[in-house]
Amino acid sequence: MIRIAKFASLFAGAVLALSACAVTDLEDTPQEMGRFLLGFNIVTVNDAEVGPMSRAVDEDLWVGVMRNAINERFSRYDGDQYYHISVAVLGYVLAQPGIPIVASPKSVLIADVRVYDDATGELMTGEAKQITVFEEGGDVLVGSGLTRTAEEQMASLARNMSKSIHDWMLENVEFFGDASLMDPETTSPGRPVQPLAAMPGSAEALAAAES
Repeated sequence: MIRIAKFASLFAGAVLALSACAVTDLEDTPQEMGRFLLGFNIVTVNDAEVGPMSRAVDEDLWVGVMRNAINERFSRYDGDQYYHISVAVLGYVLAQPGIPIVASPKSVLIADVRVYDDATGELMTGEAKQITVFEEGGDVLVGSGLTRTAEEQMASLARNMSKSIHDWMLENVEFFGDASLMDPETTSPGRPVQPLAAMPGSAEALAAAES
């Protein structure tokens, strides 16, 4: 877990953060990632650490915005083997309005990420991956609390988190099987974003199962 000391170390280098770039690849055909097909898209937020000078938001809002970002990126894959993505939000800061550069905090999101093979239940790569991201866009250097709402900050952080998860998975593409083994009649290099499925165990999912 992370606590105030972790946030302090993050803020020390926030202005120089390289992860604050715009996400621009979602219109492209996704890079080959074995036989990957998105299964469960699970996001949890349990007593997440809220960093200093952060805007306060309902933790449940993180579930929706993060699941949307995961779905937007990974449901484009059209493989033939399911893999489940689980994101546990550990902590965040949503920058408030302040004095540019000198006092404005920078928005940041920290999460533990796990990817499971549906066929075996195996945790891919053997352990959780902790990922830290900052907001996308140049205005984060002067504190996005001056220019963005909390909802806009959350959406930006979620997009960057999803992109970072994707980059990490592509570094371990061997875990997702051999794409050449797929039937081209039932799979494709990429497809449009699919509707967001209900999260397992949610009221929506239980209602659908009963109907």
